[in-house]
Amino acid sequence: MQVTNVNLPITVTGRHVSVTEPMREYAEKKVAGLHLDYPKIIEARVLLNLEQNRHIAEIILFCANHIVIEAETTTSDMYASIDETISKIARRMRKHKTRMLKSHRPKKKQKEVRYTNEVVFPADLPDEPAADHEPVIIHKEKYKIKHLYSDEAIMDMEMNEKPFILYHDEKTDKLAIIYRREDGDYGMINAAE
Repeated sequence: MQVTNVNLPITVTGRHVSVTEPMREYAEKKVAGLHLDYPKIIEARVLLNLEQNRHIAEIILFCANHIVIEAETTTSDMYASIDETISKIARRMRKHKTRMLKSHRPKKKQKEVRYTNEVVFPADLPDEPAADHEPVIIHKEKYKIKHLYSDEAIMDMEMNEKPFILYHDEKTDKLAIIYRREDGDYGMINAAE
């Protein structure tokens, strides 16, 4: 990645204005500070112009792959014109880089359509499963049992939006379950002795 432009030839010229050394150094510093890795700048020209109290700064960048980026700004101060032109150039460089990245991205593969066999069930299917169907465990989960009071268990269940909580009751020193009832209240099941 190009962090700074090393040994970049920068030409600063003036039309109808004499370019002072601080003005030249300022323009060179701004152009050399363009911090972008694409396109790589080969040469830069800064044209400073003064027409009827209008300060015009024009910057032309000659970049790799025959890319030319230019911008121009008119303000009442030459330094402000340089700053604004540099920001325009940076925006155009980013825009160019984004376009290049979009055009070189691999295209997304379209999702494959999978076909399944069509099955038509007869209308006389029984409503209830056959009596010989044996239930199986389809989900196993490890459950950490905490030592809580019943009000702490309710608070924990509310915070995690669980339908029930199994816990070790601190009062009775036994396993207990608190569950949410359909009417919104809570039910509690304690382990028998």
